[in-house]
This record gives sequence, structure tokens and C-alpha cells, in this order.
Amino acid sequence: MKNARLLLFFLASLLGLFSCEKAEETKAPNIIIFYVDDLGYADLGCYGAKGVTTPNVDRLASNGVRFTDAHSTAATCTPSRYSLLTGSYAFRNDASILPGDAPLIIDTNGETIASAAKANGYSTAVIGKWHLGLGKGAIDWNKRISPGPAEVGFDYSFLIPATGDRVPCVYLENQQVVGLDPEDPITVDYNKKIEGLPVGSENPELLKVKADAQHNNTIVNGISRIGFMSGGSSAHWVDEEFPDVLVQKAQNFIENHKDSSFFLFFSFHDIHVPRIPHPRFVGKSEMGPRGDAIVQMDWTVGQIISQLEKLGLDKNTLVIFTSDNGPVLDDGYMDQAKELIGDHDPAGSFRGGKYSAFEAGTRVPTITYWPGRIKPLKSDAMISQVDLFTSLGKLMGPASPKGNPDSEDILKELLGESTTGKTYMIEESFDLALRKENWKYIRPKPGAVAYLESKDMETGMSETDQLYNLSDDPGETKNVAEQYPEITAELKKKLEEMVNR
Repeated sequence: MKNARLLLFFLASLLGLFSCEKAEETKAPNIIIFYVDDLGYADLGCYGAKGVTTPNVDRLASNGVRFTDAHSTAATCTPSRYSLLTGSYAFRNDASILPGDAPLIIDTNGETIASAAKANGYSTAVIGKWHLGLGKGAIDWNKRISPGPAEVGFDYSFLIPATGDRVPCVYLENQQVVGLDPEDPITVDYNKKIEGLPVGSENPELLKVKADAQHNNTIVNGISRIGFMSGGSSAHWVDEEFPDVLVQKAQNFIENHKDSSFFLFFSFHDIHVPRIPHPRFVGKSEMGPRGDAIVQMDWTVGQIISQLEKLGLDKNTLVIFTSDNGPVLDDGYMDQAKELIGDHDPAGSFRGGKYSAFEAGTRVPTITYWPGRIKPLKSDAMISQVDLFTSLGKLMGPASPKGNPDSEDILKELLGESTTGKTYMIEESFDLALRKENWKYIRPKPGAVAYLESKDMETGMSETDQLYNLSDDPGETKNVAEQYPEITAELKKKLEEMVNR
């Protein structure tokens, strides 16, 4: 009898061990999206950067898929974020760059990558820059703000509410201001000056870095911002502390959910203006604050990847590294980004940058990394961030998002199992462009003006049709619309069909 009991105990132990191993094998993979802000196509060492080194991101590229024709959906931040999370082009919702007190622009009755992850049993978090609006308008920053990330699928959120150059200059954790003193309430106004905090245009002697008129309102931490703010002194952020604060929050989330599947949308403030890197990164590049912010961004990636490895999670985690739009040098603060650029070209061989309809507006560095699953590959597949909605939903489990005609399944491309890519892709800026393989059509915009010429930026807008053959003209220098009227007409018609479907 005793031997029989021992045998039963032994068999039960084996069965339990087998069950644990089987559960580990079938556990849905963790997913981390590193979403950098304003990082250009060639701003990384693995894409040819000069004057700055990025060893941590380069390591991901050396051991993963490095895409050469991957795109944000738009040439500016809010539209790209909206499209990535919802799988819908931003123009369908008139989503554009938002002020710091805008209402939430994501439909709480719709689906997001985060809500799909939750439906599949994932724990979900967004950490970093949000800039998708909060509340329903007329925000009271002294109470919990709703709707917000929780209402669109995120279990946990730690936010820079809009951008670093906009008030309010406070963190939100689970949609409440961190460290707020009720006796010092926050007031925000984007239309008129509020008494209390100093203003850059009136107190230039208080500034760490000079700014243009748009960014010359309320001063917090020696930096003037867009918009006016009073109160909340105990809650004000310190820009130099962004990397340490955000990394710690991300590491806490990963540690707390290491035994379950998680989705983390890590949304950098770097390398957006104001570029105020931590002192330990100052001087670590040859390009001044912008280059130092790239080094800081690379360190951040390294810290989170190291934690995955220490916890033994790296082999069950898909990491996607990308940017919300193309590069910009002068974007409101006089930080010598243009003067110190040297031989570095943030856009590589492509024309334009942030805001632009030309390729550098949306063609961004993109890397996928998953040790043991993804093999090293340089991929020329044309892909768009709008497709992450469908593709990641498929990876996460059976409760995939309901179909969205804008978002295609590119999971095989993300995993390096195919280099086919998309046939058609919309690029959004001040207006719309359409890619078909290496043909690029930019539709005319009535009343087009050189809106950003004063900042040496090209919008790419024109009064007439534009057609470029990127195969032999990646810099989009020769408009061949008149030489190829059939192709111009075909792409113009296709763009109209895609917009109106």
C-alpha cells in the first residue's frame, strides 16, 4: 500500500511538472512597443547615424528584423498614436495634433490593441507620453480624469498627459495627478494668461533654454511651455528625471506581471522638445541636446531589455521598436540642433521630416525582436503601424479585434517569416499620399503653402498632382506625374476608394 501511494505521488508530481511546462509553452507572448518621439529614419547607429551611438537598440536590430520601408501612419504624433492603437487612419476621426486640454479622441465603445489584449487575459499598461486627449472637455485636473486610458483598455497608466512642451507639467498615474496638494489646485488655460507661475515671454532670465513665441508661456523647471498653468507646485515634473521615472514605472509593471502575459505601450518623451537630458547623458553625443536625448533613449531601452533578461522573460516577449513620425531639428526651442548636426542626416536619403508628405515624414526606424523566435533579417517589406492592431490581435489569442478595413495582417512580416509587405499604404500629413510598391502619389492640396519654410521643413504639399518613383528617386526630387498619367490616375482613384470605404 505504501509503495502504491509513493507511486501515485510520483506520477502526480510528474503530471504537475508536465502541466507547468505545458502552460509555460502555451503562455501567450508578452508584447512591448517602444514608441519613440520624433526619431528619424537614420537617427540610430544601425541605420547609419553619425555623431551618436545607440548600442542597445543596435543589438535588437542585429538579432531581429530591421525594416527599411516601415512607416508611422502619419507625419505627426497624435494621428500616429491614434492609428497605432485603434487600427484606423486618423483622418477618419479628424485626429490632429491636440492641445494639452483636449478631450479623449479614442471612442470608448471601440476597440484598441489594449482592449484586445485584455480580452485575451493580458495585463496592460501605457507609460509615458499620451497626447490622445483626456476626459470630455473642461478638464478638472484636481480629480480623477475620465475617460482616459482605463476606458480604452489599459489596466495601468503613468502619463505625461500631452507633451513635454505643453501644460500641465504633471504626471498622471491611473488618471490622477501624482503628488498634488489639494491646497494648491491646478488651473490650465490655453487661451489666456493665468496669474501665478512666471511666463517665458516676460521672464527670459528664468529660462534654461530660449523658445519661440508659441512655446513662451508658463515656465516650469526653467522651461517655458505652450499654454498657461497655475498651481500644483508639489506635482510639477522635472524634465531631467523623465528617463529614470518612466523606466522605474515600466520595470515595476513588468515585475508585478512577470507570471502572466502583459502588453506594455512604452511611449517615450525622447527625443521630442524640450530636449533636456539627464546630466549623466549631457555631452554623450557630438550633436548637443538632440543627440544626447538619443543616447538617453537608447539607455532606456537597454534598462528594460536587461530586466526582461534577468527575469527570464525575453524569450517570451515580442519587442517592437519604432517612432511616431520623422525627424525635426528646430521645433520651438533654441537647443542648437541645427547648428550641431554635423555630418549626420536624420532622414537618411529621404526627403522631408516631421509634418511632411515626403517619405521622411513617415518612414521611420522599425525593429522587431524576439529571441528564439525571430531570426536576424533586413526586411524591405512595406509595412505601416496601422496594421499592428490586427497583427498583434492575431498573436495575442482568439479574442482578436473585430475587422477594421484599414488594418491588415502583417504578423508574418513582423516575425520575419515574410518580406512581402503591403501593396497599398496611405501616408498622412497635411493631406494624404498613397504608396503602391515604389510608386508614391501625393494628392494636390488647394491653397497649399510652404507652411514651415521658416524652419527649413518641407510640407510636400502642392497645387498639382505629384508622382515619384522611389526605385530610382528615393529623395523625391523628380515629379513624374505628367510622364506617367496612367499611373497617376490609377493611384489617385485608388486613394479616393481607400479614403471613402
